[in-house]
Amino acid sequence: MTRGLGKLRGLSLHPMGKAAAGIVLGAMVLLILLLCGLPGSGGNPADAAPASRAYSGVASCAGSTCHGRMEGDGKIVRQDELMRWQEPSTPGGAHSRAFAVLSGTRGRQIAATLGLGDPASAPACLGCHSTPAAERGARFLAQDGVGCEACHGPASGWIASHYAVGASHAANVAAGMIPLDRPQVRASVCLDCHFGSDRPGQFVDHRIMAAGHPRISFELDLFSSMQAHHDEDADYARRKGRTDSLKFWAVGQAMAVERALTLYAGAKGSEGTFPEFYFFDCQSCHRRIYDQAERSKTWEANPGRPIPAGMPPFNDENMIMLSAAARVIAPGAAGRFDADSKAFHAAIAADRRAAVAASGRLAQSAGALANAFAGARTDGDMAFAIVREIAGGAIAPRFTDYEGSVQAVMAVDTLLNAMVKSGRVTVGAAAGIRADVNRAYAAVKEPNGYQPAAFRAALGGAARSIGALR
Repeated sequence: MTRGLGKLRGLSLHPMGKAAAGIVLGAMVLLILLLCGLPGSGGNPADAAPASRAYSGVASCAGSTCHGRMEGDGKIVRQDELMRWQEPSTPGGAHSRAFAVLSGTRGRQIAATLGLGDPASAPACLGCHSTPAAERGARFLAQDGVGCEACHGPASGWIASHYAVGASHAANVAAGMIPLDRPQVRASVCLDCHFGSDRPGQFVDHRIMAAGHPRISFELDLFSSMQAHHDEDADYARRKGRTDSLKFWAVGQAMAVERALTLYAGAKGSEGTFPEFYFFDCQSCHRRIYDQAERSKTWEANPGRPIPAGMPPFNDENMIMLSAAARVIAPGAAGRFDADSKAFHAAIAADRRAAVAASGRLAQSAGALANAFAGARTDGDMAFAIVREIAGGAIAPRFTDYEGSVQAVMAVDTLLNAMVKSGRVTVGAAAGIRADVNRAYAAVKEPNGYQPAAFRAALGGAARSIGALR
């Protein structure tokens, strides 16, 4: 199962191609709605909130003078945020559908296979299909799914004051609101369910995936744009600043790498005799097997992975993107990250002790890049340069597997949108090369039909078209 691809946002560059749009809707419905729990390091800013801060429930935000209007005509905020959160047919409403999907056919099949009982009450599912609330107010309902407070934090400390005259974002944060305007904070919150954490109900291991759960994957700017229920008007910019899509994308890649490696090095990294296969590239094993006179080679050597032929590789989709971003935004740290990445892959071929030690070093490199990206000054030229790196001679040969290629085409589309937001590319010019980007999407439409050489050619064509707009 691939991730959502393409951009569904107010400033969308295109009418999206049918292939891209279909992947977006299918992936978000399954990915956001069928999260039975996943891996991650913890790190949710809400964990630091005092235990007395209770979750008030979605109904507490639903007044017609707050976020419950049917029209987005509020003077300060839209005020129809709950309606957009509940949108029944788009990725924007996926969080509200997260609980209900547990009782659907696929959710019940997964729970039955794993012996979980009713999935709507199974702790292994509720960690991500509902708002994980330690203390609940009178209006809190688990069946609301992933509600407002799952992302914004328990509201009992700030709900009565965040709309008061003179209230500030800083004061709301001090009262317990999660500062999602900070890319590292937002990435940590999203990764808890869109990659995983070490808390109960937030880890989709290989057994859950074998029971029918879709593959987990993550891209911060893409997922943020799909779930944006607000307008970035002048008031928003004054209070929180404009969203820097390039920075959010790059920080998200770095933190996804750090989260994966931290979890791999911990108790989640193995199960019995076997490693936890969740961390490995699915299609490296799940390919057709042939028995005939001549072999049918179904894999390519990867210059970023010094591992023996035929060995299952660690899923490095975010590592590849992070390497491209580092070369442009933090070139002084790019060499160390690439060296640590290769050393980690090589250590996996040795033994778990060596792999855990190498994963720690690589996690530190990724964390340092997240800090560097968060504090960097980004500009439109950087987006062009990263697209060029992704399709260039140093990075493109690493697109030998489906998962990394999906991440790459998502990145190209994200970065093209960043160019439009920054004013470096017009909406019309971007729409004019949509066919080239959609060809790259089509190359990753279906994992069983994935052909590395064809994908690299399609990605290169899209990158050249984007470069011509500079």
